Amino acid sequence: MFLSASAEGDTLLFFSPSQKISAKVICLKGTPSVQIEYADEVITTLSCGGLKIRGWPVAAGGSCGRTTRHSVSSLVKVPYGPAAFVQDAFNEVTIELIKEGFQDTAILKMRLYDAGFAFRYVYPGGDSGMLVDAEVNDFRFSDQDSCVWSWADYQTLEKTYYQTSIAKAEHVSLPFTVQKNSGIHVAVAEASVINYTTSTLRQDASVRGLFHWNLVPAADGSAVHVYDNTDSLKTPWRVLLVGKDAAELANNQLVWLLNDPPAVDQDWSWVHPINYCGIWWEMHLGLSGWQFDGGRHGATTVNAKKYIDFAAANGILGVLIEGWNTGWEKWGAKNAFDFITPYPDFDLAEVARYAHSKGVELIGHHETGGDWIHYEEMLDSAFALYASLGIHYVKTGYAGPMQPDGESHHGQMKVEHLQHIVETAAKYKIMIDAHEPVMPSGLSRTWPNLMTFEAVRGMEWNAWSEGNSPSHNCILPFTRALAGPMDYTPGILDVELNYRRSDRIRWNGLDKGESRIHTTVSHQLALPVVFYSPMQMMADLPENYSTHPYTPVLSRIPVSWDETRVLLAEIGEYIVVARRSGRIWYIAGITNEVSRTLKIQLPANVPFESLVLYHDAPESHFMKQPASFLIDSLSASQTDCSIELAPGGGFLLVAKAIP
Repeated sequence: MFLSASAEGDTLLFFSPSQKISAKVICLKGTPSVQIEYADEVITTLSCGGLKIRGWPVAAGGSCGRTTRHSVSSLVKVPYGPAAFVQDAFNEVTIELIKEGFQDTAILKMRLYDAGFAFRYVYPGGDSGMLVDAEVNDFRFSDQDSCVWSWADYQTLEKTYYQTSIAKAEHVSLPFTVQKNSGIHVAVAEASVINYTTSTLRQDASVRGLFHWNLVPAADGSAVHVYDNTDSLKTPWRVLLVGKDAAELANNQLVWLLNDPPAVDQDWSWVHPINYCGIWWEMHLGLSGWQFDGGRHGATTVNAKKYIDFAAANGILGVLIEGWNTGWEKWGAKNAFDFITPYPDFDLAEVARYAHSKGVELIGHHETGGDWIHYEEMLDSAFALYASLGIHYVKTGYAGPMQPDGESHHGQMKVEHLQHIVETAAKYKIMIDAHEPVMPSGLSRTWPNLMTFEAVRGMEWNAWSEGNSPSHNCILPFTRALAGPMDYTPGILDVELNYRRSDRIRWNGLDKGESRIHTTVSHQLALPVVFYSPMQMMADLPENYSTHPYTPVLSRIPVSWDETRVLLAEIGEYIVVARRSGRIWYIAGITNEVSRTLKIQLPANVPFESLVLYHDAPESHFMKQPASFLIDSLSASQTDCSIELAPGGGFLLVAKAIP
């Protein structure tokens, strides 16, 4: 499993378990340099220079000392996810970095999986008051590579993406995806971000293809504060996800695997995935409002019961209610939100009782406006109230500037706040859907009640701006979705937003009065399969679902899977994903603005009793005829099928296997 060489002094060569990927490690002047090869092609080189710690004279760890090796191979049972089991197999090398004049040594840990490479630093004796200013890691890609990226922004992750040459990616958020000329796809990400800050990549201004690791700073200019004495200071894992092509990359689970398993002495049996609808889309459309005013308030007792009745009648497990609590009328003020006091027209206890009587879960909502300090002050009382009423799901929100002034949404303060929210929620057996969060880093493995994240320019943008393009949806599986579950809030069937158009009130400055969904209705039906989330929303209004033929299948799409395969994919062009729950396969595909015919191979050696195809009609077009669709029953004996996708279109094939 390991091969070593000594021709260049401190040089080590090791491989992934199947030897698909190799890493050649060379210690040069105390800074390990690593060359990663896949299929005999160098895909990147990187240097691992350690941490810049304030008060320490040199960043690098020093010369390479003792090296140890370790291997793991096990099958991990997943409580929920894209698959019921994940193979955890890697070869690990640990190198001591000896710094002259210091008693302690730093540790560099490196792992090779068949799906990629990861490394982290461990510094012993994390003393209280220690400040980390930087992490000296460099990634080098060929200037012939192309890449997919979004601009780094310390305040938001709701950005569009660009497909360009390497040279144009100046300062990028993670995951950052690179396409090699050979067809190999790689993505730089991070995993297990705990008690630390998040990261971006900055391209060197003078060396094309050289990217410096960048830690998101705090208001005082430092990156990481060590607040308590600890046995060690561990950085998050720095990860290189690797796939032979776009399809293999899109199915990479390495970010999740690199997190620690949950505590063995804690019972997580109460954690359950859920699909949901709710009082949300109508506010984004301007049909009602979040705050209590003059008859336009959305979260009323009467309206909540309407959504609960709809959910119960259609097999939808949960209902989200936004705008139920006081404080929306004081948006932006300090201590604005009261997380336990409802508006006068909303009876929280009665709505909870009614939902329970209908077998429907309520999903509570806590919007902070960015005032996380006040939220933490009320957190226990807010969660205790929900728990007393049998409310087990909470959507959090931070749609405003972070407090105190100068702090960012993606720094250490926000990371540690999220940890506190999830740990406190676990005490009350509450599951979290985090909106306006830090970028996911696989923490749902450690805290299974951290169900899903937004961290994406999602569906809401289509209600009050120029919206998202079909290409945007065809990029997300290879960028944002690599970091973890994504609450995109899909499933809009009124794609032209015609319902009660004359009643809409513009409330967002980006709304030019021309907003709509830029996909076909079949593309929308495919998204809950293409975009994985264990809390998956049917985002449209009950009125738009009530008579639509797509509603019965949309409400039955599972939110956790036994098996996932990405069948076909090209970044920004199209993707086809097959997911299995029990004996039913859901095979879904979407395309960008270009129409195309895709030949789909059905799972081999599986006899089917029925195949039903939901797809674009011949006249379908995301701008001209987005609402047109067809539903066809196919021959259960066929082993493949050719499916025509309209511009901006999609499909869903439901294949039921014979028991």
